[in-house]
Amino acid sequence: MVRKARRLAAKAGEPVVAMTKSHTTVSVERATLRLAGLSGADHEKVPWVNHLVDAVRAQVGLEHGVTTPVFDALLRDEAPDLLTLAQKAASGSVQFRLPGKDDRAAAKRAGRREVSRGIRKIDRQRAVRDELIARVGNPPKTPWIYLIVATGDIYEDIPQAQTAAREGADVIAVIRSTGQSLLDFVPEGATREGFAGTYATQENFRLMRAALDDVSDEVGRYVRLTNYASGLCMPEIAALAGMERLDMMLNDSMYGILFRDINPIRTFVDQRFSRQVHARAGIIINTGEDNYLTTADAVDAAHTVTVSQLLNEYFAKEAGLKPWQMGLGHAFEVNPDIPDSFRIELAHALLARELFPKAPLKWMPPTKHMTGDVFRGYLLDGFFNLAGVLTDQSILLVGMMTEAVVTPFLSDRDLALQNVRYVMNAAGSLSEDFNPPKNGFIQTRAKMVLGEAVDLLESIVYDRDEQGLPPLLTAIADGTFGLMKRPATAGKGLDGVVTRADDYDNPAITLLETGADR
Repeated sequence: MVRKARRLAAKAGEPVVAMTKSHTTVSVERATLRLAGLSGADHEKVPWVNHLVDAVRAQVGLEHGVTTPVFDALLRDEAPDLLTLAQKAASGSVQFRLPGKDDRAAAKRAGRREVSRGIRKIDRQRAVRDELIARVGNPPKTPWIYLIVATGDIYEDIPQAQTAAREGADVIAVIRSTGQSLLDFVPEGATREGFAGTYATQENFRLMRAALDDVSDEVGRYVRLTNYASGLCMPEIAALAGMERLDMMLNDSMYGILFRDINPIRTFVDQRFSRQVHARAGIIINTGEDNYLTTADAVDAAHTVTVSQLLNEYFAKEAGLKPWQMGLGHAFEVNPDIPDSFRIELAHALLARELFPKAPLKWMPPTKHMTGDVFRGYLLDGFFNLAGVLTDQSILLVGMMTEAVVTPFLSDRDLALQNVRYVMNAAGSLSEDFNPPKNGFIQTRAKMVLGEAVDLLESIVYDRDEQGLPPLLTAIADGTFGLMKRPATAGKGLDGVVTRADDYDNPAITLLETGADR
């Protein structure tokens, strides 16, 4: 049954991958120029990389890739460097062209040379991470404790993150300002005003990573940093994360489609490039299956989580990620009022653990059924923590008893960490003794969910074939996942999708796919 599930997931995913290989997006092209060293923004905070890509698209299109016309312009002395070229392009004083054969070859060589500098920086940052882990060590045991810190002000986030690390957090997630996923540009510089989160910028990445390096030395373990490679700038944020040594990135193949109404083609093209970057950078991705259970029932829709995990696994492997980089997601979201709710949670968690034995599974705490009763919430979080250690989850996001009431106070985080520490100290090795009986409630429930997942995959692969689209896109349009209907011909960012020409060239993709560094 497991082998059949994986075969079906591959069958559903293959046409999507083929589609991504025939398209590019404005964000993929901007990410490529960022790897070549272009950064900064104008006085209105519009990034220079946006100006440059927009100018090239307006004059010659992006079908052939942005680097060929850009580096051809540099070789023709339109400007001395990328930044000046972008500034001149913003004022309309550069003429781009698609060069002839000899000039095109020279432009391609120049583009590859400059983009490879960014790839080598990612390689160096991966080596630095390995050296730091060798020196200070990893957390002594799993699950790694994952804590969210995001005030909107990066300079407030830093001391809170360092304090959290001292109190036991192994992974610090700086969630993004509300709505950033829908911005078609990456903000520039250190930011001090965010909304329910802090803007993801290259400088904010650099500042927080440096702060966590300091506290890693202090606490004697490498503290990992997480942000979000999702939304309309997914490829660019992935590239910046690789260059600034982030360790984990939220990067789900369908989250942006379902929960942000971003065009499906745009999302799949962007996620393939971003995952190729993550593979090169040694970054662990976290997927977002937990979100399905905030809109659909956690019992009735459990099989959609399994299907999404299998699809995320396929897309991740195809992009070059190793099993240890696949932080597949799931959540403790069964209604606690129904009979045997905890046993059902254990069945779902054990199914994920056994399906993906080498994956660093990310286990998400209850949110949907948190009522504002902080005592009940604290108890639910304790049960969540217990389920996590019983089923050998790898990454455990710390639940807050004030979920659904207020943005958690520092004191809430401290109590939540105490809850995790108690459970891990008291029951951290209990999985050695936990062996559900054959054909008992837990095993039967897991088998049922897996069977329903296989049935759904079969229906996706064999029962949906409309308009020449990959069947998975038709299933997404039908509302199969998270009850959200998202057609391939609609959604935010569709105008940023470009069909590749036969001679399309992107040196970043070439370097990432071949493993070369120059």
